[in-house]
Amino acid sequence: MNTPETLEIACSRAWPPLVEEPLGNWRLRWADGFTGRANSALAVGDPGRPVPDALRAVCDFAHDRGIQPMVQVIRDSPNELAVVAEGWFPATRHHRGHEVVVLTKPSFHVKARPPGGSFHVKVHDEPTPGWWELTLGPGEDTPAARTVLTGGKVGYGVTTLDGVTAAVVRGALVDRWLHVGRLEVAPAFRRRGLASALMGALHAWGAEHGADQAVLQVAEGNSGALALYAGLGYAPHHRYRYWVPAPGSCEDSTS
Repeated sequence: MNTPETLEIACSRAWPPLVEEPLGNWRLRWADGFTGRANSALAVGDPGRPVPDALRAVCDFAHDRGIQPMVQVIRDSPNELAVVAEGWFPATRHHRGHEVVVLTKPSFHVKARPPGGSFHVKVHDEPTPGWWELTLGPGEDTPAARTVLTGGKVGYGVTTLDGVTAAVVRGALVDRWLHVGRLEVAPAFRRRGLASALMGALHAWGAEHGADQAVLQVAEGNSGALALYAGLGYAPHHRYRYWVPAPGSCEDSTS
């Protein structure tokens, strides 16, 4: 059975941080500030100590590495209720959205529409220069970002037209899951069916490598992406949120 907890662990493995330390069943993660998923504590399961003490460890870990203390916790779970009880706040300043929907696709039987025009779609074993250019946003091209995005068994989906990279996506394999991320279509090529075609190619790549289910994480406010994925057979599985300590409540106890 795919519980929210087991699926969150699989997603974390598909998006590996540079540093990860266990805190009971929780995971403390650092990747020099690149993405919330790789720079927060995954608060799933039992931290092996009272939650107030666990949150202090989260703060110390983050302060030691120069990042904002933050926890990623399944919405309405006992852990989230405990975090709220300690006075933590929703991480509303997280630029990609602090409330996230986790979508799953149980099989790869839904066919994507072919793109219009003479586009070429391929999933590469190594990222192309164009893949990097379209994948990484302003200020994101750092060694940490490149390490996270190439960690594990990854396929790099690329759609090109006349040598120009028009769309990209990342697929990572964890057990029998295909984890989908970083789908991006260049503005000049949107609304031509490229995203659907690229997702179809990525699904085929995942199936060839033993995956029979897919999972992805989308900010709740990204209505366009949610509509696209619904059309490809993805459905909501659960939600998670990011939480941060109240100002001044999480000072560095190691200083």
